[in-house]
Amino acid sequence: MRLTPGPARDVDLAGVDLFDLDLYATGDPHPVWDAMRERAPLHHQVLPDGREFWSVTRYEDVRRVLSDHRAFTSERGTVPTHLGTDDPAAGVLMTSTDPPRHTEVRRPLGSRLTARAVQVWEDRIRATVVRFLEPALDGAVFDLAEQALLLPALVTGPLLGIPEKDWEELVRLTAMVTAPSDPHFRLGSEAATLAISHHELLTYVRDWATAHRASGAEDESLLHHLTSVRPGGAPLSDEEIALDGYSILLGANVTTPHTVSGTVLALMERPEQYRKAAADPTLVPNLVEEGLRWTSAACNFMRYAVDDADIAGGTVPAGGAVVAWIGSGNRDASVFPDPHAFDITRAGAKRHGAFGFGPHFCIGAPLARMTLRVFFEELLARFESLEPAGEPEHLRSYFIAGMTHLPLVGEKRRTP
Repeated sequence: MRLTPGPARDVDLAGVDLFDLDLYATGDPHPVWDAMRERAPLHHQVLPDGREFWSVTRYEDVRRVLSDHRAFTSERGTVPTHLGTDDPAAGVLMTSTDPPRHTEVRRPLGSRLTARAVQVWEDRIRATVVRFLEPALDGAVFDLAEQALLLPALVTGPLLGIPEKDWEELVRLTAMVTAPSDPHFRLGSEAATLAISHHELLTYVRDWATAHRASGAEDESLLHHLTSVRPGGAPLSDEEIALDGYSILLGANVTTPHTVSGTVLALMERPEQYRKAAADPTLVPNLVEEGLRWTSAACNFMRYAVDDADIAGGTVPAGGAVVAWIGSGNRDASVFPDPHAFDITRAGAKRHGAFGFGPHFCIGAPLARMTLRVFFEELLARFESLEPAGEPEHLRSYFIAGMTHLPLVGEKRRTP
């Protein structure tokens, strides 16, 4: 998906297909979202197979849908790839569960992922990032998007308690879940890709949970911590651990690599912004927030209206699916002036919704923020400049905004 919009153009909203994968792989959804925010902030679409959904694109409406679980439930599914089929794990899988159960499972995990708790990982993350960047220092072409897919596993694998030998395969499986139509990850049909990846990921965590319980081992890993979670006073079953572990793996692996590559592309397109950040490292935290806003890697989430819901000047009927377009809300000019400008000094960049809102706000946000900050500190310290070495290739997905290829060449910074 293009992150820098092309020229303004007229958009016929009656003919818009928000599930058109070409719109994201080779097209430009931003003019469409711009028109929707202005003229159809509540947009209704019926797919050829009869499935239907409503879309909200303004920042405040996106925030309301994702924040108000009493009006917009997560317990029928939360991603548009599942539209039309209720999530069989509803009420168990953490991402498809509303409070109070969601809170009971999330709270003890969240205590391990606060900004203070993850601070002890900074030195290890920095060493990981330095090793990650080393191959680009020799001036050869480095495909950042392709290599960055593994970066979250390098960072979070030990935290989760996953053996290094399994990282690459788990990254591939999580990519299959979130972009089942992309030719880099598809195995047969989209449905087959989803079925295979769901089965293998769940089997992996289920087998881990069974073996872990049998061994009686104690460690500080996040997956081990799941074994001590007791929503309603009862421990999670191995199946519940498998589902929640699956959810954690997806969250850990999916968005950070695309935020990295999308932000680096924005900096290559605007070398003056790169030079500004390199000259003033105190700008890096705001660069991270602007990069999160700009890329909006998880560009939407879905909810279902519990009752008839009045929103954005219209009404979603009870049971209607609502897609909240985070990528659009993060370009809402009423919240982010000149929203299609990438500006690392932007005031208020941190208001973005890249981590979601409400009960399902990304549990790993502090770790992601720290990883991104460390990545850009080390990148800016090591490279005088970055230049594209080919055209970026965008992910074929209407759920995840990202890239599969971003070839670049870096000029190593000279030491004094």
